[in-house]
Amino acid sequence: MKFVDAHIHLSDKEYNGKVETIIEDTRKSDVIALVSNSMNYESSILSLQLAQQNPGLVYAALGIHPWNIQFLSSNELEQTLDLISKHGRCREKVIAIGEIGLDFSYGKKQITELQVKVFKEMLQAAEKQCLPVIVHCRRTVSKIMSILPSFNVEKVLFHWFSGPAELLPKIVENGYYVSEGPPSVYSSETREIIKLVPLGSLLTETDGPVRFGGPFYGKMTTPSFIPQVVKAIAETKRMKETDVAAQILRNFTDFFALNLF
Repeated sequence: MKFVDAHIHLSDKEYNGKVETIIEDTRKSDVIALVSNSMNYESSILSLQLAQQNPGLVYAALGIHPWNIQFLSSNELEQTLDLISKHGRCREKVIAIGEIGLDFSYGKKQITELQVKVFKEMLQAAEKQCLPVIVHCRRTVSKIMSILPSFNVEKVLFHWFSGPAELLPKIVENGYYVSEGPPSVYSSETREIIKLVPLGSLLTETDGPVRFGGPFYGKMTTPSFIPQVVKAIAETKRMKETDVAAQILRNFTDFFALNLF
């Protein structure tokens, strides 16, 4: 079986000095592709470098995470947009805009307004480069769904989707995707979401370096967790692991327009 990790922050500072070990572990686990998502301009540059250093395995998603909006330097948005414009057509390395999105948990109006502004700028960049987007949607799915129709972005991944479940039919109807990760192994709430998502609309992720509970407690998150995620999805959907792994690989190649076969 071959596996994929659609969402990891390989450029995160927590992985400093550990990337080579993670890459080796990834290959041993039959994970054949991973997407290094970015948080800001600095991590976007590093994600791009990691993709250049590990061709055919690491791919970059460039963008600004909503958590970083309040820390943006004066010209960071423009720098990130320029980086996307310069490298966005290099499909061997840059395959998405991410991680972008909205998260209104801060509660400050000026921050939420700036999040929306930056999110729209990122969507516009994705539209110009014909790239998929990977979105952070914690408690903001409805708002994101209301913004997306204003942009010609066909491929949207709702990363670590946790609800509301009633919006899933619309997400699937629009041709969007959902990704789930290690909580699939031990969280009944995550498994309930997985039951509702058609396998053809599902991707696997780790979201490392975020740490997890269950059998992953105390462990550094790496793409080697993905086989266990696939096993959990197969159990939840009462399918063969081989069939689940094969379909998720097809989903990954279709979503990111890659040829991994």
